[in-house]
Amino acid sequence: MNWLRERIRFDRNELSGAFGDIGTDFPLLVGMILAAGLDAPSVLIIFGAMQVLTGLAYGMPMPVQPLKAMAVIVITQKLAPNVLYGGGLAIGIVMLLLTLTGLIGWVARIVPKSVVRGVQFGLGMQLASLALRDYVTSDGWHGYALAAVAFALTLALLGNRKFPPAPFIILLGVAYALLFKLDGGAFSHAAGLRLPQFHKLEWADVLTGFLVLALPQLPLSLGNAILASQRVATDLFPEKKVSVRKISFTYSLMNIVSPFFSGVPTCHGSGGIAGHYTFGGRTGGSVVIYGAMYLTLGLFLGGGFQAAVKLFPLPVLGVILLFEALALMKLVRDMFSNAADFFIVLLVGLIAFGLPYGYVLGVVLGTLIVYFGKRILQPEPNADVRK
Repeated sequence: MNWLRERIRFDRNELSGAFGDIGTDFPLLVGMILAAGLDAPSVLIIFGAMQVLTGLAYGMPMPVQPLKAMAVIVITQKLAPNVLYGGGLAIGIVMLLLTLTGLIGWVARIVPKSVVRGVQFGLGMQLASLALRDYVTSDGWHGYALAAVAFALTLALLGNRKFPPAPFIILLGVAYALLFKLDGGAFSHAAGLRLPQFHKLEWADVLTGFLVLALPQLPLSLGNAILASQRVATDLFPEKKVSVRKISFTYSLMNIVSPFFSGVPTCHGSGGIAGHYTFGGRTGGSVVIYGAMYLTLGLFLGGGFQAAVKLFPLPVLGVILLFEALALMKLVRDMFSNAADFFIVLLVGLIAFGLPYGYVLGVVLGTLIVYFGKRILQPEPNADVRK
């Protein structure tokens, strides 16, 4: 029983941690559902089920996230659902092959820690930029005021185990939505049991999805979903001894199963772990609670999707996303003591943040500099310096 309690707890802190990643996930899910015309109940049910299973499997905050590069491409190009499902299956197969052949372990061994920290730093900057540029500013002066109150609440309660912040700011957002965004009958026709729709995949869709979606996603997945997630898991939960092989294996299984039930492609992510931890999550319970929210919404209130979207105002999600980003960037502090390592962190982070395909470019360039150019950055201590 004590062993189970160490893995899964349901208390106020796990409830608070459950909302630590919603600022990343919810807008991407909404964007894909609307842009590609996906079946909302199916997406929510499968996404929630994957959260619950992952929380039980890891016994720690190892949440599930939509694949970000795929989501952005689908939203901006309004791709058909078949291509999205095909891309999900394609990347699931690729990741399974990397796991079974042991290549994922080889990648983890050759990529230096400073490069992984750079990937985390770059992702943190991207999330912070999204939060401040797009979310907080989305609702005019009302949104600024809402974000300011949510920020102050979070700052005052962050780290408080008795009164963790997330439930308060989520309730604040719901109250704001009910006052300014929703009418009383918004959910009147939403209730009713719904189940995920089975989807038959064609190999042509898998090939198209591989070329259009999986290839752009793969570098980000290797850098953030696998290597950076394993590093954050080791930083925050060293006793769990989470391996890159296990992370890549569950990543692959999720994407091999989800497309057949009309679910969006998913991964794990370092930002998600940091977000759950920052807001209080310490066991798989926070992820199970988070998944149960999506399961309930999809199974019983799937018809009220449009109303449910408004329950979580973007300024509030932006504040959650900002603190998730800060928690992720804070992890690079162990690189401060070495100038060469910190240079690599900054270089990789800026490349990942600012360039197309920045994650793969940052990982490759950073690794090459570490192995072949570090002497330029950090001369030998006894080197003869001529004045």
